[in-house]
Amino acid sequence: MDTLFLLAPETIKYPILIGFFVSSLALAISPGPDNIFVLTQSISNGVKSGLATVLGLVSGCLVHTTLLAFGVSEIIKRSDTLFFAIKLFGAAYLLYLAYKVFRSDASIVLNSDSSSRSSKKLFWTGFTMNVLNPKVTIFFLAFFPGFLFSDTLNTVFQFYILGLLFMFSAFLVFGAIAVLAGKISSYLTSHHSAGWYLKWVQIIVFVGIAIYLVISDK
Repeated sequence: MDTLFLLAPETIKYPILIGFFVSSLALAISPGPDNIFVLTQSISNGVKSGLATVLGLVSGCLVHTTLLAFGVSEIIKRSDTLFFAIKLFGAAYLLYLAYKVFRSDASIVLNSDSSSRSSKKLFWTGFTMNVLNPKVTIFFLAFFPGFLFSDTLNTVFQFYILGLLFMFSAFLVFGAIAVLAGKISSYLTSHHSAGWYLKWVQIIVFVGIAIYLVISDK
């Protein structure tokens, strides 16, 4: 009965979950090393290779989610002040990312690698790229804590739900990039302004999430 109560719809703040999912989709669409890597591998080695790369990248997020879930959950238990400090750090880091994007070149460069790779190797390449990138852990730390969506559910469970939602959004976007690689590549090549628009989408999303983190309650 207790478990059923904890999973009851009234204990979940669905607008927060929806906001998190929409933000995750927007971030996945914005040009970055991961989706550019998926695009180039799909162009060079085919859709199957692109999807293998996607699965590797997405699977790596489980490692970062686990580190975040058990580390930050313990901080939440011990101190509201420390948790608030984490949220402030998250907002500051996201504003820093927005600034870096603002200062960066809006052009999207596609370097196709013509060498053939097996799907298994590309999966592990994507997985390793994600797991060994400390920036992903820092980003998760900045992004996730402000989107805890229940006052009653265990925080570890909530972080895993957020992690799975983030993985699902990334899979949807990266998978679409892999399947539509040829068309996307042709569009980016013929529409030079696309990079400019995607750049500003990324800036707006980073700044918006930073503001949300500052004004949101625990």
